[in-house]
Amino acid sequence: MDTLHVPDTVPVMTLPHTVFFPQALLPLHIFEPRYRQMLRDVLARDRLFAVAHLDPVRAAQPDANEPAHPIATVGIIRACQKADSDSSNLLLQGLCRVEIKSIVRQHPYRLIAIRPLTTTAGGNHSQLELERLEVMRLLNLRRRLGTPAPKGMTRFLESIEDFDSFADLAAFNLCEDSAIKQKLLEELDTCRRLRLFAAQLKAEIEGQKLRRKLQGHLTDDHIADN
Repeated sequence: MDTLHVPDTVPVMTLPHTVFFPQALLPLHIFEPRYRQMLRDVLARDRLFAVAHLDPVRAAQPDANEPAHPIATVGIIRACQKADSDSSNLLLQGLCRVEIKSIVRQHPYRLIAIRPLTTTAGGNHSQLELERLEVMRLLNLRRRLGTPAPKGMTRFLESIEDFDSFADLAAFNLCEDSAIKQKLLEELDTCRRLRLFAAQLKAEIEGQKLRRKLQGHLTDDHIADN
């Protein structure tokens, strides 16, 4: 992927509740006519397009037209299978963060001008390893307190040696708050990104502990009776 050239303009899908990260694998079901056309075009060209997170605050404003957060991720189609009714299922792998500079056109699908963004370590190897271990500790604690995680995800994350990739894949797969995920995407300093994720995990864990304390011996179905 290091040899791939990211063009100055790419198509974009703007999606609610979806924050896409470099290295991540995102399954998508393409069924809207505009995105079916986009898919045909990118498959015939370079297989690249961006996924941006819909800004819910701006989307609530009058006359808003799918406003996207300014930082998104360009991905490459790794697999694509035609489904029924001219829809398609595909697997998109994240390549790099980009800044959306402008909207070039809206039809037949949105095309954006972009600027690739480069991340920085933000610390030495020892500092980054401490932050990585803290995130892993908190993820394991959150799971033991009842938050489910995809099977094998912990072992998979432990096998990742690159700190930047670890931070991105942990956030993509295990951060449940879309607003926080967008902040993590926008943070180009890897050390600060790990700390931000750790702070979010600590807040979630404190919430879990408080809930368990209030719940007492009641089951989840009867917690309202407490």
